[in-house]
Amino acid sequence: MAESQSHGASRLPTIVRRSLHDARSAMASPNRNARTAVVLGRLLGIAFLICFGTGVYSHFLQDPLPWMRFPTRPTQLYQFTQGLHITAGIAIIPLLVAKLNTVMPALAQDPPVRGVLHLLERASIALFVSSAIVQVGTGLVNTYQWYPWPFPFRQVHYALSYVLIGSLAIHIAAKLRIIARYWRARDAYDADGRFVYDGSVGSELPEYVGEARSASATYPRGITGRVMRWADGAPAASVTDGAEPPRASRPQSGADAGPDAVAVAESRPGGHDAAGSARNPSAGPSLGAPAPAPAPAGRRERVARRGFFAGVAAATAGVVVLTVGQSSKLGEPFNVFAPRKRHLGPNALPVNRTARAAGVLATATAADWTLTVVGPAVTRTFSRAELVALGMTTVELPISCVEGWSQMATWKGVRMRDLVRAVQADPESAVRVTSLERHGGYRIMDMGPEYTSDPTTLIALELNGGTLDLDHGFPARIIAPGRPGVLQTKWIERIEVRS
Repeated sequence: MAESQSHGASRLPTIVRRSLHDARSAMASPNRNARTAVVLGRLLGIAFLICFGTGVYSHFLQDPLPWMRFPTRPTQLYQFTQGLHITAGIAIIPLLVAKLNTVMPALAQDPPVRGVLHLLERASIALFVSSAIVQVGTGLVNTYQWYPWPFPFRQVHYALSYVLIGSLAIHIAAKLRIIARYWRARDAYDADGRFVYDGSVGSELPEYVGEARSASATYPRGITGRVMRWADGAPAASVTDGAEPPRASRPQSGADAGPDAVAVAESRPGGHDAAGSARNPSAGPSLGAPAPAPAPAGRRERVARRGFFAGVAAATAGVVVLTVGQSSKLGEPFNVFAPRKRHLGPNALPVNRTARAAGVLATATAADWTLTVVGPAVTRTFSRAELVALGMTTVELPISCVEGWSQMATWKGVRMRDLVRAVQADPESAVRVTSLERHGGYRIMDMGPEYTSDPTTLIALELNGGTLDLDHGFPARIIAPGRPGVLQTKWIERIEVRS
């Protein structure tokens, strides 16, 4: 009667329920437990918060609110924050794959939805996972400056970050009991290294029992089967390679219970048997329940977990080390996969947007080029020679791009505050800079007074000891401390002092 009621409550055909049970059993692993999910979730949470914080900072540097003022020291601040943003985003990829691998058994639940709150919880997880995949995927493609989609990347990336953080907060709130229960390793494993399953906190991952798993499993022949047996903690002679296990070896939930009853018991949250009784792992084995795995199986589980985390750590360290060289001098020798290589390009500096792509080949090289500076009462035009005559200053500043690459360089040019004074304006004024480009979202750039007055903000005419290359902004460009590369306007033709 109890079993028939549970069948009716699930409202799923027997074949579907058995398939769900088989899927959960097949996915059971020493690595797929609540403790592993908590550890990986903790790392992912840190990485997502780093990306969110540094991403919001980058966004407001490009679209500041009227009252915002930004620090100009240290001069490498944006180089650090954006390099950290891209590095943490790349590290998320293997961590997210590992987390999804860990929680896969939760997809095969019976019943799939247990009520309105459970439905909302699963919907928030689906939103979080899908937004994380889109956010990380599009962010990675952005580093290669490839945009195979119809929407504006920067605006969507920024908006989606709030969706991601919001759904993450909901997910943490929904799983708070599980997180608190398995936050510390000493509360998650017994003295023999076996995971302590606690169904009372609402974990949706199945309980892994070494002997029960090995008794119901078949393994391929040869070395592969032996390795899988060892990882599962199965005795070497417990199952013949590729053979169906004997019926008597299957765990029973009662004196006459069959595999269907076991399917019901094992698929229920909290580990209930066919009669509805909860199994309490801390109270020892109950009547008809599988005996605990022996200590050797516990040691094998510990080794399997450590191997899993070692693999995740190696993958994460690998992708970070092999890409961080685009923004870090220390990682430069290992920069294999990053889209930019430091010191490669004209003036020994990489180029993002060329003069040809910007459509300024003719106007930037015209013999009659002049820079127009508009003050409150005075407007002046300067040829390149007249700019040089104002006096040149040399500074060391990085060029730091939103795609994550950056490099320190030596710039020489006219201080912005001196140019503003030349039109009888206050050097503490904001300015608007216009490029020779006729199209593009960064053709016009506004600069706050904190940058205008800074002595290292230049109208750069030379780079790394030579004349500014055409692809780096010849005849003149902006360079200022702590600013994204897209705001270091190239091929400038006009500067307007604003109140």
